[in-house]
Amino acid sequence: MRIGALSARTGTPRRLLRYYEEQGLIAAERLPNGYRDYHESNVDRVHQIRGLLDAGLPTRMIKRILPCLNRPRAIHFPDATPEMLAALEAERDRLTRRIDTLRHNRDAISGYLETVRAQRCSVNH
Repeated sequence: MRIGALSARTGTPRRLLRYYEEQGLIAAERLPNGYRDYHESNVDRVHQIRGLLDAGLPTRMIKRILPCLNRPRAIHFPDATPEMLAALEAERDRLTRRIDTLRHNRDAISGYLETVRAQRCSVNH
């Protein structure tokens, strides 16, 4: 399938698909006219990549774990190395810290909103 069809089927802009290809996350064959030709399996692969990116994993980490993604939308590590496990644990810990920071900021904003709304109500009554 051509890049436009892959873009439409995955909801991913063509520019990002080219970037994924540059990063070695997906591959395309080149037709004689120079157009990219993507295999059907790239639909699931792009969904996997998008899900991992949405989870906060950087492309360098995604590139390392993509060979372990044997089935669509599943992660399988039959021969995970200690280095890979350590890298994934470090990434998980980084995400946990990020989540904690986001929760703290959300709670601070909620507290601010409650205070402002309470003050507005007391002024109006």
